[in-house]
Amino acid sequence: MNQTPFSTVAEAVAHVADHWPENGYTFQDDAGVETFYPFGQIELDTAQRAGAMQAMGLKKGDRIGLVIIEPEQFVLTFLAALRVGIIPVPLYPPLSMGNLDAYAQRTTNILRNANARVLIASGRLQNLLWSQVDAVPSLDRLVKADDLLAQDAPTFPDIKPDDIAFLQYTSGSTSEPKGVIVTHDNLVANANGVMGGHSVGIDPDKDLGVSWLPLYHDMGLIGFVISPILWGMQVVFMPTMRFIKRPGSWMDTITKHKATTSFAPNFAYALLAKKAKPAMLDRWDLSHMRLFGCGAEPINPATMRAFTEVMSTRCGMSRNALMPAYGMAEATLAIALKPVADHMRTNLVKAELFQQEGKADPIDEGYQGQVLEHVSCGPCFPLHQVRVRAEDGRLLPEGQEGELCLKGPSVTPGYFENPKATAAAFQDGWLRTGDLGYVLDGEVYVTGRIKDLVILNGRNLHPQSIEWEVAQVEGVRKGNVVAFSRPGAASEELVIVLESRATKTEADRLALRQNVQKQVLRKMSVNPADIVIVDVGMLPKTSSGKLQRRKTRQQYLTHGVGHEGSRTAGSSASTVTLARHMAKGVWSRTKAALRK
Repeated sequence: MNQTPFSTVAEAVAHVADHWPENGYTFQDDAGVETFYPFGQIELDTAQRAGAMQAMGLKKGDRIGLVIIEPEQFVLTFLAALRVGIIPVPLYPPLSMGNLDAYAQRTTNILRNANARVLIASGRLQNLLWSQVDAVPSLDRLVKADDLLAQDAPTFPDIKPDDIAFLQYTSGSTSEPKGVIVTHDNLVANANGVMGGHSVGIDPDKDLGVSWLPLYHDMGLIGFVISPILWGMQVVFMPTMRFIKRPGSWMDTITKHKATTSFAPNFAYALLAKKAKPAMLDRWDLSHMRLFGCGAEPINPATMRAFTEVMSTRCGMSRNALMPAYGMAEATLAIALKPVADHMRTNLVKAELFQQEGKADPIDEGYQGQVLEHVSCGPCFPLHQVRVRAEDGRLLPEGQEGELCLKGPSVTPGYFENPKATAAAFQDGWLRTGDLGYVLDGEVYVTGRIKDLVILNGRNLHPQSIEWEVAQVEGVRKGNVVAFSRPGAASEELVIVLESRATKTEADRLALRQNVQKQVLRKMSVNPADIVIVDVGMLPKTSSGKLQRRKTRQQYLTHGVGHEGSRTAGSSASTVTLARHMAKGVWSRTKAALRK
């Protein structure tokens, strides 16, 4: 099968059980207890929730915010909205109690931008979130997800392929959030690109996916909720926090269900390769796994090789199972994937030439200079195109780094009610991604973000290359290093900020700084002007766990790194902040009840 039999997600939810009545979704709770919903039951439950939404006065085209922690509640509520044309806006829940003010402001900004009418939330979050009803003029009420019980059957409107399915607000959104419009057409095209025979080649009668990815993020939502229901594939959903607390539960679940597909960002593979104990490796059976997808920032080839070596040697995983991918919210999800049967390819290039001229010139036999290694994310999907352009808009040849630009049916029509941002994102009908990379032999290589480039003495250094080298130093937390530039007396200077558990004293910190400096000087021929060591959890990250380089740099240049980090609750300040937000929520809820 190369394409889904459905033209919209609404049609898929209503009729997927007609094609695959035995298949469905399995939801784990925090303890690992599982509940199976066949697709026929999903149809019934989503119809009931859709009826409850219409009973509240919601109609096709209205926007609703979703802040739902439980995978089961999220999936059923989200799909219910799509069935009747109500446009959900997935929002991440508060990740810690230490940054509630920033969280509340960002949530308010998004709900205002979307002009949302109702906020649907987990019961345990309602007192914290009720204050949004006062803060967002368009909001009528907050409703608990498990209270969506209909008295009457819903009226299903005509859902067209070009209708908006939902809005994706990118994880880096701040005071001026941009809602990426995702249509049913976009979702069907992207699902066919990901699941079709030219890439993954999903067989609904044989394949089963496992995902712990957050459902408010495109990788978890589109990759494991929407694409599978369009294709009738079974999926087991793990709570994200279950993986965070017990990373081995991911492989335990894969082994238990004889799963064939899963996806995760770079850090998860690094974590499993490093932390898996012999007893865990002995009980994991990955021989049935056809693919482990990996998509995030530029993929670290060393991480991929380490995971492959451990899991193929000890757990029977195919050495071709790892699938690097490239995508972004504006392209719905993915835009390029390594074909499932191919091995992972990397390109070794001359570092100096690439940094100075952007040319991905392969190394010659006997070459003695520094080398950069880039991972291929495979070819672009059929019906999609990728081009590489220079700053002045010129098209660049193969092997020349520039801005990646996309065109195809997966690409968004624009940002919700934001014509200015939409016009800025497109050039002659091509989406400007802001990503740097090149195309070689028809395959996409992603090298970084334009705004993150570190330019030192005429050399273009991608921060990931520096960060990966720093992460090799003993005492540095892998995946928790940020490199950026600062203004210097004569030119830009390199700054490195890292997290460490191993620095108990100032002498420890001095030794670690010296080791990091030696590593960067030896591997990159660059001498850092400053190396900052912070405590665990202090580097700012997005809701999906990606490091925020620009925010780290901003903190560094103003009041210092760590003041707005992701440290969890526990301090008295965090307790006071939590109490204040809870009190505001209770007051908003009381006022709403009195108005009724």
